[in-house]
Amino acid sequence: MPDTLSIKSSKITYQVQFKDDFATTLAEHIQPGDHIVVDANILELYRDRIAPLLDSVQHTFINPSEEQKSYQAITSFIENLLETGFRKNNRLFAIGGGITQDIVAFTASIMFRGVNWIFYPTTLLAQCDSCIGSKTSINFGVYKNQLGGFYPPSEIIIDLSFLDTLSSLDLRSGMGEMLHYFLVSGEEDFQRICNEYDAAMKDKNVLRGLVFHSLDFKRGYAERDEFDQGPRNVFNYGHSFGHAIESITQYRIPHGIAVSFGMDIANGISAKLGLITEDERLRIRPILEKNWGDIRLDKVTVDNMLEALSKDKKNVGNQINVILTRGLGDMFKSPLDVTDDTRQWLSDILYTMK
Repeated sequence: MPDTLSIKSSKITYQVQFKDDFATTLAEHIQPGDHIVVDANILELYRDRIAPLLDSVQHTFINPSEEQKSYQAITSFIENLLETGFRKNNRLFAIGGGITQDIVAFTASIMFRGVNWIFYPTTLLAQCDSCIGSKTSINFGVYKNQLGGFYPPSEIIIDLSFLDTLSSLDLRSGMGEMLHYFLVSGEEDFQRICNEYDAAMKDKNVLRGLVFHSLDFKRGYAERDEFDQGPRNVFNYGHSFGHAIESITQYRIPHGIAVSFGMDIANGISAKLGLITEDERLRIRPILEKNWGDIRLDKVTVDNMLEALSKDKKNVGNQINVILTRGLGDMFKSPLDVTDDTRQWLSDILYTMK
């Protein structure tokens, strides 16, 4: 299996490298003037391997939260960079999950009109998905992910040993994001992840194969549609409903778990519309149900689901824009009229998730 994956963006061609010892690679990477940003939880878990590397380089610790990922909070980070002599030829390093990634990527994109940054993703969600594709998103006050752009890292280092300290829930969140890629891909990849799901939770080699394939599949779309203007829209499959679930539950349900529910809801609506058979929907459901496990949507109702969906700025009038499916590998963007029938369909589907 290859150890390297190259992604072409409009700015640069960058690489994902799979490594077995992040600390050795990081030590080789660091140059005078660079600045490392570390998730404080990761520092605590891997202090013996990370702390010695920080003695000779400027660094910042982040307690990852939505508040830290805000424009207002980032200004103090930028001020610190400027005060400590960070220059355009220096680089930012991000060691952490999605929040650390967004903070560093956004900052790198606006510092001196753009500086290089290197990412060491520490969650399965970041390793299998968000580390590539160039997107940056930060919050502005109460407005989530409303600022950002497209600014890829110059390099990504994936060390699966970071996953040893993840909870089962966080691992399943990452698996949920991978599931959505494998279902969008088609029948062959659907069968693969169904067959390898259990082994991947125990065997790093199996998991590494799934992570590599997930990134490789996403790469094809990201290179064709880097700025998310068309084909890449299919990756919102499960996400419109998933984001609504996250919002309703105040993010107590992790992203990839919410997306697993969201995919089943999208499949259920597609079946109600006659786009797929109910048998096909039920054939896909077991792997999604396995991933959400014993989590239930007790707090999610038709009313608060539709209210959350209506806040999407892409929606107009009494319609919501969602990704539906004609079957594995055939997802498409479609407006959905909010009617009495729609409300009843959602009610029936949500009832099975209580």
